[in-house]
Order: sequence, then C-alpha cells, then structure tokens
Amino acid sequence: MGSWLIWLKIIIILHDLIMAETLNPKEKLLNTANELRWEVGENFHDTLLESIYKNAADITALTVNHDNKGRKYNFDSVVDKVVTSRLLGFPIMFLLLALVFWLTIAGANYPSRFLSFILIDNIHPFLKDLLFFLNSPWWLTGLILDGAYLASAWVVSVMLPPMAIFFPVFTLLEDYGYLPRVAFNMDSLFRKAGAHGKQALTMTMGFGCNAAGVVAARIIDSPRERLIAIITNNFSLCNGRWPTQILIATIFIGGAVSPHLAGFVTAAAVVFVAVLGILFSLIVSWTLSKTALKGEASAFSLELPPYRPPRILQTLYTSLIDRTLIVLWRAVVFALPSGIVIWLVANLTVGGYSIAAYMINWLDPLAFIIGLNGVILLAYIIAIPANEIVIPTILMLTVLVTGNDSAGAGAGVLFEIDSASQTGNLLISSGWTLLTGMNLMLFSLLHNPCSTTIYTIYKETKSLLWTFVSSVLPILIGFVICFLVTLIYRAL
Repeated sequence: MGSWLIWLKIIIILHDLIMAETLNPKEKLLNTANELRWEVGENFHDTLLESIYKNAADITALTVNHDNKGRKYNFDSVVDKVVTSRLLGFPIMFLLLALVFWLTIAGANYPSRFLSFILIDNIHPFLKDLLFFLNSPWWLTGLILDGAYLASAWVVSVMLPPMAIFFPVFTLLEDYGYLPRVAFNMDSLFRKAGAHGKQALTMTMGFGCNAAGVVAARIIDSPRERLIAIITNNFSLCNGRWPTQILIATIFIGGAVSPHLAGFVTAAAVVFVAVLGILFSLIVSWTLSKTALKGEASAFSLELPPYRPPRILQTLYTSLIDRTLIVLWRAVVFALPSGIVIWLVANLTVGGYSIAAYMINWLDPLAFIIGLNGVILLAYIIAIPANEIVIPTILMLTVLVTGNDSAGAGAGVLFEIDSASQTGNLLISSGWTLLTGMNLMLFSLLHNPCSTTIYTIYKETKSLLWTFVSSVLPILIGFVICFLVTLIYRAL
C-alpha cells in the first residue's frame, strides 16, 4: 500500500502547485518530482508493477474458473524457469548464440565459395575478355572491373550468405519468443551500466550487421539510452569482420599450438574477441551514462510473451527483404567507389612509386607503435565502405609492397588466396608476427564503423556530432588497446 500512498501524495502536491499562483508550477513540479524520485527508491517502478500484476492475478483468481489451466501456460512457466534462471540463463544464452554463429559461419562457406566462383572466377574474366575484345583502354578496364566490380563482387559473395543465414535464424528466435528472454537476462547488466535492457537485442542484431543493429535501436523509447545503444553497437562483431577474425586466428593463434589443438584454440580466440566486444559495450555504455549522456536507466518493463510457432513465410520476408537485401544494397553502393580507390592508389604512380607505397611508408611509424603495419592501416582506410574487403585489400597491398605474387593476381587487383596456409606464408614472409595477428584481431573489433553503418547512424540520430563520436570513439579505443598490448608483448 506504500506505493499508493506515494501516488496520493504526488496528486496532492500537484493540486497545491496548480492552486498556488505565486509559484512557478513548472519549476516546482520538476523539483518535487526529483525529490520524490529519490524518496521512493530505485525499485519503485518494479514494486509498483509487481503490485499491479499481483492485484490483477488476485482478481482473476476470484472471478475466473479454470477447468483446465492449459498446457501452454505450464510449458511456458517450466521453460522460463530454466532459460531465465540465474544459474542456467546465461550459459543457455551463450550456447544458443554460439550455435547461431556456428550455423552462420559454417553454413555460409559453401554459398560464399559458389558466389565467388560465379562472380569472380567466371564473370570477371569473361567481362575482362569482352572489354579487351572491344579494345577498351587498360586503365578503364582496371578501373571498372579490377576496381569497382571486384570490390562489389567480394561484398556480395562474403556478405550475402552470412546475412541470409543469420537474419532468418535470428528472426526465428525472435518470433518463437526467446529474444525477450535474452533481454530479460541481460537487463541487470545493462541497467548497472546505465543503459537499457533492450540494448541486448540491438547488440545481438549487430553481430549480423552493425547497420541493422543501429536501426534496431528504435525499439528503445528513451532517446538517451537509444543513443548509447547506437554508439556502442560497433563493438558487436558484424559478419563482415568474422572472416578476418577466423583467418587471422587460424594463422597466428591456431598456428602457435600443436595441430590437434589448433581448431579449439582458434575457435576460443574468436569467441574471446566477441565476448571482449560485449565487455567494451558495457564499459563504454557505463562511461557515457556517467558523463556526456548522464542520466538514470529508465524502467524496463518486459512482459515475456508466450512461446509460439514461428511464421516461416513472414520470417523469410522480414529477414531477407527488410533486412538482408536493404543492408546489402547499401554496402554495395559504398563498395563501388571503394574498389575504384583501391585500384587508383595501387596503380597510379609518382616518381616510379605508387600512391599506395607512399601512404604505407607514411603510416608505418604510427602502425609500428600499435603493433601493426602501414599495409593494415591503409587497408582499413580504403575499406571503410565495407569490412568485407579488408583481407583482400591487405593481400593486394602486401603483394604490391613485397612483390611476392604467389597467387598470380597481380598488384592492384583484389584477390583472395585459396588456403589459410598459403595466406599465412605470404603474411609471415612479409614480416607479420604473432603480435601483428593479435593486434589485427583487436583492431578488427575496435575500429571505426563501415560507411554503411556511419550513414545509418546519421539517418537515425540526425546529428553530425553523434555520428562523429560513434565513428571516432571505437578507433581511439582501438589505438589505446593495441598500444598497451604492444607494450606488454615487447616487454616480455
């Protein structure tokens, strides 16, 4: 009854404010509301809701007769006691998410190879022969095919299959009713970080695509907490960064242990980076909520929906049309100019050296401080439109710098080496070490969003300032973390 007395007190105070002509009602109301907010305590909203539901349950028990309490209600209650329990809630959540990631990564391999075979191994040579037959200038062929076309082809072949798997599976979990349970489990962590419990859903969506995760932040009503969710979504590894994580972990982390442990260690390293991203999301959320976006976490009242069979056709439409194809189209639009830039910096020369060579030499001192190299930094600058082309760009620039064209692709042409061992040999012979591999995995997590995500952030926030903060904050953290790891590694 204490909560109802407090509400009565609030009503009396409001009445007094309205009747008092000498006072400023607006200022007095805000001051009084703030005083009462601290008087009722942090759990007032939860207590009030619990009392409302308890009263409703009591009224229902007195007025409604149940001949059969219903299997569905019992089933939901039994399952919720397991999936939302303090002991098993988080392990089940991580296992299910790991299963989704495994299905996405493993299931995307074959369709990615098929698309690569069609778009790159067949259509690209055919178009090149066609332009040669038409006597097209070499620079026009390179600009259009080796630049714009190959960049877009890599984005489609690498990005489309994972999204086409991840989004439907993710939407199935959403339709079945499990994702609200994820938000319920994560609510306490995000509330302690000064964020909203629903940020767990936007964070999970970011594992498929950060642009989609930013759009998903619309489910958060509070503008302040929605902005925190948008800024921190880049700490979720999107599908464009998974290939980099897996390849580099296979070469440098798995390659550092015995062969029979390599697979397990590689997987553990990738999962560790993903969990590290969640940790950074919580830390940055807490920091923002205590500084620039200071405020209390708003109450998150989540009524867990019943478990229900997913609607397959609607799920496919929502995930493939509204999410996959729209995000993919944005990525392709931004990848086209990126491919042109890659070809230009690799093929335009000044004084006998390419523009890329000058930029790599200029970036090398800074890269050395953070345990990377100029090739990696230049690749991330060029590949801002799409994370999917980071590895092909690194390989292309490495061939350009070292002259080691083991893949036969030629300098200035995007390509991908068929095996991890062949890629490892190229990188190691070019001076890469375990430190380079570890810091590249960290930098892949902690760097600026891709241009598609940056554009989406601006569309959602309508603010150049917060778009700038969202773009620069991760890369600043990435430089600091890589610098600290480099200091520790070189001191050992």
